[in-house]
Amino acid sequence: MFRKLGRLIVALLALCGAGALAFAAWFAAQGISAKTPPGRLETAIAPKLRVMAIPRAARDAANPVPASAEVVKAGMEHFADHCAICHANDGSGDTEMGHNLYPRVPDMRLAATQNLSDGELFYIIENGVKLTGMPAWGGDKEHADTASWHLVHFIRHLPKLTEAEIKEMKRLNPKGIEERDQMDPDEFLKGGAVAPAHKHEGKGHPK
Repeated sequence: MFRKLGRLIVALLALCGAGALAFAAWFAAQGISAKTPPGRLETAIAPKLRVMAIPRAARDAANPVPASAEVVKAGMEHFADHCAICHANDGSGDTEMGHNLYPRVPDMRLAATQNLSDGELFYIIENGVKLTGMPAWGGDKEHADTASWHLVHFIRHLPKLTEAEIKEMKRLNPKGIEERDQMDPDEFLKGGAVAPAHKHEGKGHPK
């Protein structure tokens, strides 16, 4: 009996070793570049592992902030200022940052995000996700729990976002140096819109 058990343990260790070597070989072949998007297997497994890594109590947590137009607006303003640089104002992930992160930024309007529980969304916002570009926003006084729950409500609203809301979010997006230089000083202090851009040789218009 002990011989069979010993052989089984040796076989399992050998299998684990072979798996580790295969993974090391695959990783070495892939390199550390973020230019190549994740493959189908990684894309399928990673979200499941992420959900498994979130504590059940956090997954089951209910949003303590009642939904309202004011709450969605607060979440929208926060999203435009802090999240849109990667996720885009409409949550599509169609940004320069989003296209070049590994893994790619997801389209938050789709089921893969919308089917997450409120608790899961809150946990991800607060704690971030290792080995991705998603930072942890929790623990910062500027980003209190309430603000993260506001964001959860706004994420739910993304599939219904209107053109007027997107326009307002563009006004709230952080301004780059070039954009700020093109703004009227009084308008900038008021959070106003950027003045029309002048075309420069070899450069496109600011977004």
